[in-house]
Amino acid sequence: MAKVLYERDGRIARITLNRPEVMNAIDDELPCALADAVARADSDAGAHVIVLAGAGRAFCAGYDLTAYASGDKANRYTQQMPWDPMQDYAAMSDNTNKFMSLFRSKRPVICKVQGFAVAGGSDIALCSDMIVMAEDARIGYRLCGSGAARRRRCGSTGSVPKRPSACCSPATRSPASRQPRSASC
Repeated sequence: MAKVLYERDGRIARITLNRPEVMNAIDDELPCALADAVARADSDAGAHVIVLAGAGRAFCAGYDLTAYASGDKANRYTQQMPWDPMQDYAAMSDNTNKFMSLFRSKRPVICKVQGFAVAGGSDIALCSDMIVMAEDARIGYRLCGSGAARRRRCGSTGSVPKRPSACCSPATRSPASRQPRSASC
């Protein structure tokens, strides 16, 4: 089954991430398939707009960590120790360039987000020209809402609020957190 679907519906080029069994998680093939579908829409004279969506209950749950951790097959993300950050950067940079095909597209791109668009999934969505989100959709990076990262972002050295929205709302930040941050943060 194709991991990314392309179909034209009148003047609309519909691109669908098609791995609903894993909430459209990104594997080794999906970035290439997505870039190919965008190139196909760009070369289709009858297509005037691209609508990007995810099949199933989520737009994209980020990278397929289960597949990479299982070690069932070789992939470009797992590596022997010692870890080489340049190898990791090269692989992630390559994927980002493929996601950016949406940004560079000759056609306006509208992204429909339902369920989750997290981590790499939010990267894909944010390459679009416009995002239309369901009422219950969630977008972002989980890491940014946890522990030390949240304390640094909010300028706090003490306890962390239980609700990230309370931490990040300008109205609820302490006066100390509104001060310019030093370069070390």
